Amino acid sequence: MTQIGLQIAGIASLMGDPSRAKMLSTLLDGRALTALELSLAASVTPQTASSHLAKLQRANLLTLERRGRRRYYRLASVQVARTLESVMSLTASAPPYLQPTPGLDQQMKAVRLCYDHLAGELGVAITESLVANGHILFEDEVGEVTEGGQQFFTELGLNLTPPAKSRRALCRPCLDWSERRLHVAGYLGAQIAQLCFERQWLARSRGLRSLKITASGYRLLPRSFGIEPLRTQLID
Repeated sequence: MTQIGLQIAGIASLMGDPSRAKMLSTLLDGRALTALELSLAASVTPQTASSHLAKLQRANLLTLERRGRRRYYRLASVQVARTLESVMSLTASAPPYLQPTPGLDQQMKAVRLCYDHLAGELGVAITESLVANGHILFEDEVGEVTEGGQQFFTELGLNLTPPAKSRRALCRPCLDWSERRLHVAGYLGAQIAQLCFERQWLARSRGLRSLKITASGYRLLPRSFGIEPLRTQLID
């Protein structure tokens, strides 16, 4: 086996373990969690979780943050999150026994975080509206904010100037694993999600990747992004 083949096999083996896969997917919303929280998410003992986390950290899939006496783990990079989402997108064409259970966690399919940008039905709806109105353009793996988009996002209250040292793309498409359509990622995607939290249109669900749509979000998200009215059963 070639060196590249060995590296692929090594990463696949790390991600393929069910307990480690649960931990990684739990961190896909960009949070940093303790080993105890991740052990509960994976339904393993804290000792077993620590062993798994050490392996993931050595492989640069996770990074460790120390806050006082506590230690928190998060995904090491946007690239790790993209890889996990890409693997999840393959489940749509996988054999039945590998596909998600039908009807499982409808809230997560409706709206969730994909690392730090919006995904699910809401993320796709916002993105398709932005494309239809000419605010952003997608071509293959590249995204672009148009001149009209710059004005739209500025009026919405977004700052589209990335930090000076940031190498992150301003706008790029990301394949949504549950919708099988694109949602907007990159710095723009993160800014849209942050705006929704700051204006309290969306709220985090404790211990879950799924998000809750607030009453004000139900009223103002469609008006702000030009999307269809949201289904009432998705409201917190």
